[in-house]
Amino acid sequence: MPEPAVPTRAVVVGAGLAGCEAAFQLARHGVPVLLLEMKPGRKTPAHHADTFAELVCSNSLRSDRLENAVGLLKQEMRTLGSLILAAADRCRVPAGGALAVDRDGFTGTVTRALRADPLIEIREAFVESIPDGPSIIATGPLTEGPLADDIVQFLGYGSLHFFDAAAPIVSADSVDLSIAFRASRYGKGGDDYLNCPMDEAEYLAFHAALVTAETADIHDFDKGAVFEGCMPVETMAGRGLDTIRFGPLKPVGLTDPRTGRTPYAVVQLRQDDAARSLYNLVGFQTRLKQKEQMRVFRMIPGLAHAEFERFGAMHRNTYLPSPGRLAADYSATGPLLPNVRPDLFFAGQMTGVEGYVESASSGLLAGINLARRLLVLDPFVPPPSTAIGALSAYVSGERSSAFEPMNANFGLIRVPEGRSRRKDDKVRATIEESLSVATSLAAELPPFRSPVDAL
Repeated sequence: MPEPAVPTRAVVVGAGLAGCEAAFQLARHGVPVLLLEMKPGRKTPAHHADTFAELVCSNSLRSDRLENAVGLLKQEMRTLGSLILAAADRCRVPAGGALAVDRDGFTGTVTRALRADPLIEIREAFVESIPDGPSIIATGPLTEGPLADDIVQFLGYGSLHFFDAAAPIVSADSVDLSIAFRASRYGKGGDDYLNCPMDEAEYLAFHAALVTAETADIHDFDKGAVFEGCMPVETMAGRGLDTIRFGPLKPVGLTDPRTGRTPYAVVQLRQDDAARSLYNLVGFQTRLKQKEQMRVFRMIPGLAHAEFERFGAMHRNTYLPSPGRLAADYSATGPLLPNVRPDLFFAGQMTGVEGYVESASSGLLAGINLARRLLVLDPFVPPPSTAIGALSAYVSGERSSAFEPMNANFGLIRVPEGRSRRKDDKVRATIEESLSVATSLAAELPPFRSPVDAL
């Protein structure tokens, strides 16, 4: 094996979840980093905070259970030494079986960790073209303007797009606790959710108001794809009378203490900060106009006097035609590129991975692999028997169907052969194989010293 080269400074564009993880992994390998971020001087419509790794939609990183693919992905990332997971674990708030975080505490922790790293220089800049030299582009799904045009030209193919949305957040003090009750579904975790129960008449009236409410005009919305995981609640409700009752409003596993019975429907509110002062409406991503959000959502029992600290909103996202253009290490070396750039990597939702954790996982692999390229080491590509490797294989591999953003799921992970065909057995075998491989791979990386421990 050749001797490692003297590290050259790498540029990371964008300090979202993926960019922050990538910058940390580069520095962890001893590679100097220039992290370019346009905030606080300039923000997209989805951003509010001046800090890095902002959670623009929910404060939940979804399930933390190994039996859920995103929970398995989290554990792999912990094993491989993820900054984002270290910060999330540090800033955890109660959410049953999910990993939810204090939104401000999380982004502040990541920002302070990066600013304290002597190998990371942070500079405010609005980047208008792909940098020369070793670089990672992690500017997110709202990338636009000259940089987006430059990326399209480099790829030799027009960008695709879809729409996603954020749910509203209400103040805890404005929720009527004589109606709403604390409980977690099926008793998993503590009493981490506020639950607003509906009887049949209340549900029917709410559904009728929801599907006829006035929505904000969003250019090309009706022509664009809507990612199922961020489907506006009014769009979902329009698919049928019971669609949301079997979706975000499903009452299964909950009992209304006032009646002793399972409600007809339930709206759940999840804690959004450590102080329990803010709650978001779970599954209520929306494009309703603000006045309509107040009118319709205050029909929910317990929310008649809800004070909205943040209204729901929808925005257009862009993502790359990654298969055949990105390799499994997230480098721009695919066979469909007009010109390959071995020192250029992409990371985050713009690659077609969907979700906070998935985005960070791509940044983790992109950062590790750019560092290893500069250090003249072999690529670090986890196999598709792991959740993190299955995602990278999905965005880079050949496809027989249209490419669209994808969350971590067991359907992507290659199930070990020679095991039982029962679903539970397959899941157990997949978890066992995945964590075993991740542990072996971690030995190839520099020791992980969590930077959040010193904060």
